[in-house]
Amino acid sequence: MEHKYRYKPDLRTWYATALHVLVFAAIAVALFLTYDGGYMLAWGLGLIIALIALMALSIPRRVELSDESVEIYCISDFTSIDYSEIASVRPIDKSEARFFIPLFAGVGFFGYYGYFLNLRKLDIVKIYASKWCNFVEITDICEDKYYISCDNPDEFTAFVEERIGKNRETDE
Repeated sequence: MEHKYRYKPDLRTWYATALHVLVFAAIAVALFLTYDGGYMLAWGLGLIIALIALMALSIPRRVELSDESVEIYCISDFTSIDYSEIASVRPIDKSEARFFIPLFAGVGFFGYYGYFLNLRKLDIVKIYASKWCNFVEITDICEDKYYISCDNPDEFTAFVEERIGKNRETDE
């Protein structure tokens, strides 16, 4: 039995995406006006295109809870966390996620994803979110932390805890 949680960006995320597109377009126009061709214009536009492509390929699409693992699907990335590797799972209040600083991450461009620094605990966490709320924290046995946004974090947590319990029972 699988549970699927589709990522649906909220209005704030759509506004942030529009802001990103406007900033990239403004930089491209500034490059066109500043450089009348040549390698600087090509280099700048190439950098913008590469940045947009990198961000677009990392956009999270959905999370599936299968019988064996938590599977996170991005456009070009797939992350699977086996239940036997999960040490803990818990829902996170929105106020706890206030103190995150992006390290190598997409912030607002069709969601929030990548590596963030948690200033409260000085941990590096990996976030897969379409909106900045309804987080679930998954800590694996190597103490890596994953923050996933979903519509129903309590249901998500209960299902994962049930699978972790069943997995531990079969190991004994």
